Amino acid sequence: MSKKRFRVRFYGRVQGVGFRYTAYHIAESYGLSGWVENEYDGSVLCEVQGDNAAIDEFLGKLRNGRYIEIDDMEIKELPLDDDERYFEIRS
Repeated sequence: MSKKRFRVRFYGRVQGVGFRYTAYHIAESYGLSGWVENEYDGSVLCEVQGDNAAIDEFLGKLRNGRYIEIDDMEIKELPLDDDERYFEIRS
């Protein structure tokens, strides 16, 4: 199992459609840690950490989320946060 951490910025119709709560529930179901928050420019920023295959599933399920329309994603790999244990929604 290969553990990774990514920062992902989502663009499109991603605010006001339950995106953060959807991300939270998907992340919890795959045992991922990290956080998700709305940005002032209308995008959503997320850091997600866990098994690489689980992160791929997480991103795939978000792309197919109800009411969510992702037009673009910026993805950057980050160093692991060994102290992080859960996924949270930030305001």
